[in-house]
Amino acid sequence: MKYLHTMVRITDVEASLDFYCRKLGLKELQRMDNPDGRFTLLFLAAPGDESNALELTYNWDPETLGEGRNFGHLAYQVPDIYETCQRLLDGGVIINRPPRDGRMAFVRSPDNVSIELLQRGAALAPREPWASMPNSGHW
Repeated sequence: MKYLHTMVRITDVEASLDFYCRKLGLKELQRMDNPDGRFTLLFLAAPGDESNALELTYNWDPETLGEGRNFGHLAYQVPDIYETCQRLLDGGVIINRPPRDGRMAFVRSPDNVSIELLQRGAALAPREPWASMPNSGHW
């Protein structure tokens, strides 16, 4: 397992970049605009530590962020997403967003922290029971 990133929601891209990059000293690694989902993802990291990123998520539609809504999730890369989800499921963990695509799943910690699991490398071929498993709750 490898730690990937922490996601934080933001309301102003320029103000956030000013703080995180120009003031705090992080550098922007990648920016992804998703017009269909109406959001922008910005990945930042400390110089020399690019493998541990901070993901800033900007939702294009205005929203008020209270404490708790601004923090999104922890993300971990796993060698086999199906094996990992099965082990968690067998241990009594609810799979909130099953890995239907062979690439991504979400679970929650006992304290309700959302955790994203991402398949290392290419997505695995879809397989049951995951491919037809519905979402449970939210993540």
